[in-house]
Amino acid sequence: MTQIQDQPVPGKTVKASVAQRLGRPSMLSMLLRDKFATVAAVILGFVLLTAAFGPSLMGELATNQDLMFMNKAPFDPANGWAYILGSDSLGRSMLARMVVATQTTLLVAVPAVLVALVLGSLWGVWAGYHRGRRENISMRLADIIMSFPSLLLAVVVLFVFSPSAANIVLILAITRIPIYMRTARAESAELQSRTFVDAARTFGTKPNSIIVRHVIPVVTPTLLTLATLEFCFVMLAESSLSFLGIGIQPPDVSWGLMVAQGRQYLQTAWWLSILPGLAIVITAVAANVLAAWMRIATDPAQRWRLTLDKQTKKDLTAVIKDAK
Repeated sequence: MTQIQDQPVPGKTVKASVAQRLGRPSMLSMLLRDKFATVAAVILGFVLLTAAFGPSLMGELATNQDLMFMNKAPFDPANGWAYILGSDSLGRSMLARMVVATQTTLLVAVPAVLVALVLGSLWGVWAGYHRGRRENISMRLADIIMSFPSLLLAVVVLFVFSPSAANIVLILAITRIPIYMRTARAESAELQSRTFVDAARTFGTKPNSIIVRHVIPVVTPTLLTLATLEFCFVMLAESSLSFLGIGIQPPDVSWGLMVAQGRQYLQTAWWLSILPGLAIVITAVAANVLAAWMRIATDPAQRWRLTLDKQTKKDLTAVIKDAK
């Protein structure tokens, strides 16, 4: 205790330094301070850019067949840049096919997540704010949908109907709506008794206006974090359905379909399945890392962990050691 009292200045200096350096950091600055989250964001950005512009640049290479280049091994500069990732059993460029497959996979995963996010969130916020019978009916409906394994339900529906991209998006969105509904309902039910909501209600604000202006902005960060995690599940579900043969159908191509088509060549041409499989794993891991970062960045109680630079962390560590 005497040692701490004899050295009050460094502690005050560190506190002042921390307060001055923290300020109100932007999301970008917090992202750049987390190396893993930055790498994950770069990977996802690259995937999105590839899906947006890649097929227009390499679409023809993905369909051109050349039996002279059948099952060429990857990473051989002698084959040319178009075959840097090798070729398949029909001599088509694996690089071009993976680029086109990126767009197909995201065109299923992103719309499914967005539809489930919008419908489930609005429904859950509405049910949680009004409570009563509306909440009970909504939650029982969500329980009924969640009682069926989503992937199994998708398999049954796609087996009965045609396995088109639109049907895949629809069934995956429907099976994921309860996830957002339950989360939004819990957040909204807790917020509807808050002081600022009571104040708005006292001044005669209509319920729909309160939901739009006061409830939705508060629950949005949590739902966006959940959507990032759900993107991984939907992408893996689409890949699983395509692998089983009831997802994306030829001549279209997705990562899961490429894995399925290359499994019979695992001993002679491993890259046909391994490379698209790696694309699935890397994208899913990047989305999970970014979701973990978003959970901390959008939580006011935890955000400070992302605002500390190296020098501030050293100063705080020194103060804690001196205090002990």
